Amino acid sequence: MKVFLASANAKKILEMQRILAEHVPGVEVLGIGDVEGYVEPVEDEPTFEGNALLKARAGVAATGLPSIADDSGLCVDALNGMPGVLSARWAGRRKSDARNNELLLDQLHDVPDARRGAHFACAVAWVLPDGRERVVEGRMDGRIVREQRGSGGFGYDVVFVAVEHDAEDLTSAELGPGEKDRISHRGRALRALAPYVAEDLSDAG
Repeated sequence: MKVFLASANAKKILEMQRILAEHVPGVEVLGIGDVEGYVEPVEDEPTFEGNALLKARAGVAATGLPSIADDSGLCVDALNGMPGVLSARWAGRRKSDARNNELLLDQLHDVPDARRGAHFACAVAWVLPDGRERVVEGRMDGRIVREQRGSGGFGYDVVFVAVEHDAEDLTSAELGPGEKDRISHRGRALRALAPYVAEDLSDAG
């Protein structure tokens, strides 16, 4: 069984493969790199849900496969919920994880620890070739630390400490893959979606 994940992020593809495999043994997750000439749509929706659906629908149109897409981002209390849907592009056209994190830490440099609360939000869309659609959401609460730490994960993981690991002061990038999957916004959304994926693929088979 094959599903398409509308992402070129190898770490995200592996993360989805791990979580979906628990519910759908033998599932194969293909990414953008597996589809020659794939053109990613412009993510111009104002919400995570809107962007996730836009990408999943484009995936179905390009591949003919059941498609999954997520849109997620970091919402920082002291920045009125930003970067939000702009998280991946926070540093502008020369975007990169490193530049995004450096800019975020610079923007928060004078914000006291008590006001550095934040949460990751995620919407995951599942779109089938027959037009059926479903969207689930996940959330992970925590805070922003003052320096980048850890070599795992991606995006803002290096500056984010989840509430579940506040006592140990471990960033998401310092957690093992299994623990991150357990508590992450994307992991929670995917676990909520996985039974529906299993059911729909079973029906299709």
